[in-house]
Amino acid sequence: MLQSLISLADARRRQKRRGVSFRPAMTNLSDIHAIKPPANGHEPTLPDPSRVRRIRTDAEAIDAAHALASAFREGASARDRERLLPWEELDRWSESGLGGITVPRAYGGADVSYATLAEVFAILSAADASLGQIPQNHFGLLGVLREAGSDAQKRRFYAEVLAGQRLGNGGPERRSAATPTVLDGTTRLRRTPQGLRLSGTRHYSTGALFAHRVPARALDDDGRAVQVWVPRDAAGLTVVDDWSSFGQRTTASGTVVFDHVSIAEDDVIPLWQLADRPGLYGPNSQLVQAAIDLGIAQGAFDDAVAFVRQYARPWIDAGVERATDDPYLIADVGRLAIDIEGARAVLHEAALTLDEIAAQPVTEASSARASVAVAEAKVLTTEVALQASEKLFELAGSSATRAKHNLDRHWRNARTHTLHDPVRWKLHLIGNYHLNNALPKRHSWN
Repeated sequence: MLQSLISLADARRRQKRRGVSFRPAMTNLSDIHAIKPPANGHEPTLPDPSRVRRIRTDAEAIDAAHALASAFREGASARDRERLLPWEELDRWSESGLGGITVPRAYGGADVSYATLAEVFAILSAADASLGQIPQNHFGLLGVLREAGSDAQKRRFYAEVLAGQRLGNGGPERRSAATPTVLDGTTRLRRTPQGLRLSGTRHYSTGALFAHRVPARALDDDGRAVQVWVPRDAAGLTVVDDWSSFGQRTTASGTVVFDHVSIAEDDVIPLWQLADRPGLYGPNSQLVQAAIDLGIAQGAFDDAVAFVRQYARPWIDAGVERATDDPYLIADVGRLAIDIEGARAVLHEAALTLDEIAAQPVTEASSARASVAVAEAKVLTTEVALQASEKLFELAGSSATRAKHNLDRHWRNARTHTLHDPVRWKLHLIGNYHLNNALPKRHSWN
């Protein structure tokens, strides 16, 4: 197999030197599935549908999240330290049925509330921030499908998700002269005599390595934005595990390369239609981001409290025998607990706002109100994630910095994930809305 791939690459180089455009002869969907070298010795396998739970209610979703969090918490530090990719854990996630909780009831899902979705992410992220983040794009993509997909697409893709299949994105492109912002890109979906072909390179592709489909944004021949739901085993699709951040280490948010990938017509969602249509796919995506940060804060707080109880000693001037009786330490723990609960309350209120808005036809005004509500939560969860993961060491003392405890992972995860989109622009969005009645622009980051 490897020799065949080398021969294919050599053929491409020879034809390029002769000025010949290389295009593999692919004419139908039977050609898009190909055996490729596994990434890091592992490829996602299709879940056994008989083992995948069908969650029916919000309460069942919360219970499933707690059960997974209990399992994920053990080993979270080791996975981060050694960068052990969570293949088995994600198989358990698929079997838990959590991947289908936002599927509309008309298509067989639980259609849980936004409040429940946020709580699920916070629960999982408190146990393991990377495992909490990996499914974020799964639900963001389902939000786009809900608003822009055809009925046929919904029936097919929702059925795949309810069978335990995972979605991961082909993320934005890196900055270049042609891509000055994250919304710009050179990835193209072109119509050829052999059918649709997708080409481009994407980065920050959280979840793609573990996914069964890798949807990606591209421009069609008319320059319109589309979302292409590419099967993970499509010929010409390569997922590169080159993620090297100091935080969120096991999200595998690396590179995805599409090299003239054959695309079925019904795997293309007209993303461009959302530009002029009020919706909630942006607030939905941001709500999940904020919930992840809240979970990181809670995880740091829990570890700080546990460490102080087990290892910390009181300061010599405190006049107490136990660190847990130090009055200043007690006050700091109380202050941090209030800040976390405050962020949690605002996040919950934002989720309830989305639930209220989603119950009616979404208008420009209500879509804007949703973006503002989630932005307010995002500001607070960003701040408290960084605060809690930093305060941990002040509360626990110098012994908490020892490498064996790996408590620095909380700050590394918080700092990395909160950079997903700049919180300063959330403040601008909120202020501009209240001061100038300016409606936020519609995209995945609002």
